[in-house]
Amino acid sequence: MDPFKQMSDWRKNMDHFFGDQFWNEFEGVIRPTIPQINIYQYDHELICIVNIPGLTDLNKVDIFVDYARLELKGAIDISYTGGTVVKEEILQGVFEREITLPFPVRRDKINATYKDGLVFIQLHRLISDESGRNKVNVQIVEHD
Repeated sequence: MDPFKQMSDWRKNMDHFFGDQFWNEFEGVIRPTIPQINIYQYDHELICIVNIPGLTDLNKVDIFVDYARLELKGAIDISYTGGTVVKEEILQGVFEREITLPFPVRRDKINATYKDGLVFIQLHRLISDESGRNKVNVQIVEHD
């Protein structure tokens, strides 16, 4: 009896019962998302702390900010060779994450630093002086 065949059959039955997207809800549990990120919100500021261990070349990580979206691209590569792996909990590999921020941020005021395996990104709230509402002037038209 093949246990993997049974597991595959079980998964098909679950997909059939709950829908094809059932397993997508468990993706983060089965394989956690990398890199891990914490976001701390203040009145007019966000601090994002991104876990990227072993980073030696900052050009291997791309960080993009667009309005209310933070995008991270790169790779986590510990580059340790030798020995036989007994336990491996530090997730490695290529990553691409897109995070929706709680409010729009300024493009001209972003600060990012790397220390002790963590990227610290400081973002500032976009506060517009201009209202989205425009006053429409009404003019009186004279009859001929």
